[in-house]
Amino acid sequence: MQKTKVGIIFGGMSTEHEVSVSSGISILENIDRQKYEIFPIYIGKEGNWYQYIENGEKKQFGKEVTNKEKIQDVMQYLQNLDVLFPVLHGLYGEDGTIQGLFELLKKPYVGCNILASCVGMDKVYTKIIFEKAGIQQAKYEYIRKYKENYIYISKDFEEEINNLENTIEKITKNLKFPMFIKPSNSGSSVGIRKANNKEELKQNIEYASQFDKKILIEEAIFAKELECAVLGNEEVIASVVGEVKSAEEFYSYEAKYKNEQSKTQIPADITKDLSEQIRKQAIKAFKAIDGRGLSRVDFFIENQTNQIYINEINTLPGFTNISMYPKLFEASGITYQQLLDQLIASASFNK
Repeated sequence: MQKTKVGIIFGGMSTEHEVSVSSGISILENIDRQKYEIFPIYIGKEGNWYQYIENGEKKQFGKEVTNKEKIQDVMQYLQNLDVLFPVLHGLYGEDGTIQGLFELLKKPYVGCNILASCVGMDKVYTKIIFEKAGIQQAKYEYIRKYKENYIYISKDFEEEINNLENTIEKITKNLKFPMFIKPSNSGSSVGIRKANNKEELKQNIEYASQFDKKILIEEAIFAKELECAVLGNEEVIASVVGEVKSAEEFYSYEAKYKNEQSKTQIPADITKDLSEQIRKQAIKAFKAIDGRGLSRVDFFIENQTNQIYINEINTLPGFTNISMYPKLFEASGITYQQLLDQLIASASFNK
């Protein structure tokens, strides 16, 4: 029987390049070579496309990829494949950009379509969709950087240009400290900081604006951090719920990938009722953004009230050896290899 030709695409131009490489290598190590003919594709930080040469060498996190050969005609190379499997986290890979390329090529691909990818990547617009779906979330404000000033956007989308000091006054009328300041389009917690007062809020808004001109400010919730994985197109299933135990004040990039004291607990130490509520809300959130294939949905359970709040949705979650997405489904009875099989089977071309 002829094998399905699968292109595993990783790397990319985002701040999550190293995480993407680690995810891609992990998939290459676990995919069933009896079923698929594998074409590993590496996109460099500069945007060039390469054939990744598998040589059996263990790739260390953050180490530069050198075993590669440049692809001269990218479009023709992709046209020769049956299914495209992007593992590109962050900008240009998770935001609908590369999904648009696949649509133009009329090639089936794993994961969310253009719309869901765009909405899922943009934290502000994800929140707007979740509000419409009636899913509870933290109170928030958002602003845009404009030259030396900032544009404050009200709940009814009225815009007002102010300097940063006046913008902060508007934010603090509606939100209480502590607050989290997040670039709207950034993954793996890149650019996120916590503010306990107005001076920290000022500094952290300026910091976040280095990563994106659109900035989300959220009121902090003192809570357990929980994650649930979803899989499928129309018939969507949810995994068991896992808990993140960060070694730092919050689950930052360093806490996720560099601090070995950060732990995960699967299943989470919560009641069956709370677990079922989260699993249902994960599927609802996934369908609300018109998701397909896969996503990981992150939640909080507030310490004092046990109220559930959605945090965000990740339409191309990590596939590293420590990533929650495959671990959650493994705990649900679906092995890493079986998960890859189901994802490839779910690949579609969104006509």
